[in-house]
Amino acid sequence: MHEDRVAVVACGAIARHVAVVAARRGWPVDVVPLPPLLHNRPERIAAAVEREVARLRPRYPRIAVGYADCGSHGALDDVCARWEVPRLPGTDCYSVFAGAARMHALLEAEPGTYVLTDYLAASFHRSVVVELGLDRYPELRDDYFGHYRRVVWLAQHPTANLRAAAQRAAGVLGLPLEEVAVGDLLLERAVEELVHA
Repeated sequence: MHEDRVAVVACGAIARHVAVVAARRGWPVDVVPLPPLLHNRPERIAAAVEREVARLRPRYPRIAVGYADCGSHGALDDVCARWEVPRLPGTDCYSVFAGAARMHALLEAEPGTYVLTDYLAASFHRSVVVELGLDRYPELRDDYFGHYRRVVWLAQHPTANLRAAAQRAAGVLGLPLEEVAVGDLLLERAVEELVHA
């Protein structure tokens, strides 16, 4: 039994960020990542989280969920209530990184905004191009993305490699790229609330 540690069942897309923040702050956290491609089937997120929480419960008296709602339409909240575990705030990880007000302003200014995080920029080919079949059927691009007008990269740790990856992703979509520096501060605050809930 890990009496002094908190297990955080986290989306694979943010698990590394959660682990880095926890290590930097010296928090007793064990991050348990779930596959990031669950985001392509959000109706499966709640069940996957519940299986992991049930598996961890005998070993960890304290468990938290490193997901926002993420398209589960309240199903994840039902799981969290049933197991009495907290989760990250908000509707999606974009709001966790950028803040709800900033995300609202970005989408209000241009509803046709496709949003990238560092993870999504780096994994765009696998997570989007391959998963949606655009590598095999590139003509589907406009069917999927024809109503988007721009790509906004929420840059947590902007590097030359990530910037190039974000530019490639925007190029695949045929859209202009805007970079918005967000860092990890809001994520850090959210994780702190989870760890000390």
